[in-house]
Amino acid sequence: MSQDNVSARDIVRSIPGIVRRFPSIAKGYYYYSVKNEKKELTLGTLVERNAEKYPSRPAIAYEDRSLTWSEFNAWANRIANFLLAQGLVKGESIAVFLENRPEILAVVAGAAKIGVSCAMLNTSQKGKVLEHSVNLIKPRMVVVGEELVEPFDAVKADLLTRHRTPFLFLADTNTLNMFGEAPEGYVNMAEKVSAHGGTNPVLSNPPKMGDTAIYLFTSGTTGLPKAAPGSHRKFVKAYGGFGLMSLAMEPEDVLYCTLPLYHGTALLVCWGSVLAGGSSIALRRKFSASAFWDDVRRYNATTFGYVGELCRYLLNQPASEQDRNHSLTKMIGNGLRPSIWKEFKDRFGIETVAELYASSEGNIGFSNFFNMDNTVGFSTAPYKLVKFHEGTRDPIRNKKGYMQAVRKGEPGLLIGEITKKWSFEGYTQKEATEKSILRDAFKKGDAWFNTGDVLKEIGCGHLQFVDRMGDTFRWKGENVSTTEVENILDGSGMVEEAIVYGVEIPKTNGKAGMVTLVPQSNGSEFDINKLFAYLKENLPAYAIPVFVRVTHAIEKTGTFKYRKVDIQKAGYSLGKPGEEVYAWLPRTDGYTKLDEKLVSEIDAGKVSF
Repeated sequence: MSQDNVSARDIVRSIPGIVRRFPSIAKGYYYYSVKNEKKELTLGTLVERNAEKYPSRPAIAYEDRSLTWSEFNAWANRIANFLLAQGLVKGESIAVFLENRPEILAVVAGAAKIGVSCAMLNTSQKGKVLEHSVNLIKPRMVVVGEELVEPFDAVKADLLTRHRTPFLFLADTNTLNMFGEAPEGYVNMAEKVSAHGGTNPVLSNPPKMGDTAIYLFTSGTTGLPKAAPGSHRKFVKAYGGFGLMSLAMEPEDVLYCTLPLYHGTALLVCWGSVLAGGSSIALRRKFSASAFWDDVRRYNATTFGYVGELCRYLLNQPASEQDRNHSLTKMIGNGLRPSIWKEFKDRFGIETVAELYASSEGNIGFSNFFNMDNTVGFSTAPYKLVKFHEGTRDPIRNKKGYMQAVRKGEPGLLIGEITKKWSFEGYTQKEATEKSILRDAFKKGDAWFNTGDVLKEIGCGHLQFVDRMGDTFRWKGENVSTTEVENILDGSGMVEEAIVYGVEIPKTNGKAGMVTLVPQSNGSEFDINKLFAYLKENLPAYAIPVFVRVTHAIEKTGTFKYRKVDIQKAGYSLGKPGEEVYAWLPRTDGYTKLDEKLVSEIDAGKVSF
């Protein structure tokens, strides 16, 4: 991990930019810090405000379609009035199973206007996992896009819905004026919606800021997904904190979003920022590295949303004279690795990296407000970095049973204090919520949210992400950080992607390092021992991966996160077509390709690592 530090001098250098953004910052801070849970400040009212202030400005761009704020608001109103006619009332929920297209935002906004929450189903889910996610919420109705009817039909009979005609169909077309034909067992939602009025609904009991607006699901990289409720307040905080304070969004701004809208970074952070500026969001169904810059130029985008490895994919594209031929100056998201941070900014001419740290369910967030390099920024929420047991989410408690803060610069488990202002909305499952709460941490009666993430302070209250808890492992009596090793691999110039983790070897203590990697596709043959020599030069012996799996692609979730648990389970086993596995055997100076005989000897504990 980069050792970059943030100093007071760095903060001073950023002051001119802060001064220029001061009106936006002051306005943003108001929205970020609104406390009244009963205030009628909601996603619906934010949309209505933009329709009043910027009726003719574009709100959404998608393929060859464009919608103004006035048109979008009227569409959302028709959806709201349709849902009311179906008997839905404030406090109830619907589930949404749509890929990235304008319909998904219209449904969320329309439901929000009448206090109905939307469970944002992961579009890559199918079978038992999809069934589990829907049944966690038990929605009144489910909105299903034509593009996802097949996986939905496979679970439809086992879903716990609570409506006479629960399944709503939206054709994979411009449903504002083309309705398509609904399959048997579905109601054609677009056709029904078109019959309703487009004026703002007037309610005797309108939704409030503290009411639930959405449910977001954990990515499912470990176990079955959990559903985390998100109140309208989260949109308001994103509106103020990200849209105004971090990005100073204006009506002329266009944010290009290829991230799936079932994910908080896209729905809350990106769309919340767009709402704040009266700006436009340009949507793409799915991310494409090769089409990215053409789309940016097509939509004249000034900002884009990123997560996970998206920036690496763009860097892996061949350099071009067109790399700076675009209007992008800002980016917002999370997971930009320090090892590629400066290279990405320099190559593509990005001025502002609004890196953030947050989670769907959490009560704490960080934002790179001062535009410093290699940091998630700072937070006004109360938090601590505490000592923890390696490889677990568990904090260390002293003899009195209390936790201990780490020294400045040391990695620590991030925990956020749960207060009235910084409440923890948790999950739909009470047991899962309670598991994430640490009680009596520093005094009797206090409560803290356990993020499960390791960060460290790098100066002036700024934190840097270190590791996801459990992504450190102990080998040869030493703690190895997977992110540290991944960053070294990034710098080798020999790999496009690399995911590092620990695997167990019979008759050894701890876990041995292993990497699954995709070689750099530069036309030359991958040299495993050239990589070994590089690792030997740049890592202590205990941190050099003992095993290497060379593959052509690494499976990820829909939000560009690696399926680390599945990769770990495979260990150093053989048998996957097109893959090779190597081991750094004892008393050798390089990697040896594994065969079934060697694997059997390792499994039998006959190799003394």
